[in-house]
Amino acid sequence: MKRKRSPEAGYWGLPGGKVDPYETVPQAVAREIAEEVALTITPVRLLCVVDQIDQEQALHWVAPVYLVEDCEGEPVVQEPEALAAAAWFALDALPTPLTEATKQALQALANEK
Repeated sequence: MKRKRSPEAGYWGLPGGKVDPYETVPQAVAREIAEEVALTITPVRLLCVVDQIDQEQALHWVAPVYLVEDCEGEPVVQEPEALAAAAWFALDALPTPLTEATKQALQALANEK
C-alpha cells in the first residue's frame, strides 16, 4: 500500500490498523486487510513485532506482522482518504521508500532463510 497519511505519508508498506475491543490480533489483521484492500487472508504465524518509535513526531506504536501464505482477491484501495495505491510487487522489485515496519518485516523474513 502507498500511504497518504502521516506517519510515513508517501511510503509503501504493509496494510494494518488498530485492534478493536475483544478482537484477537490475528482477527484484527484479517479484518484490517479486508477493510483496507479487499483481500481475504488467514494469518499463519507471527513473523515479527515492530516497535516503532518516531521521536520527531512524538509517536510510538507496536505493529505485529503476520506471515500470510494464501489470500483471495486482488488488492483494491478501499480507503482512498488514507491510501494512494495498492499493488503486488516481487520481493526483488519493491517500490521505495518503504515503511519502517515493512523494512523490519523483510529483514525478519530474510533471517528465516
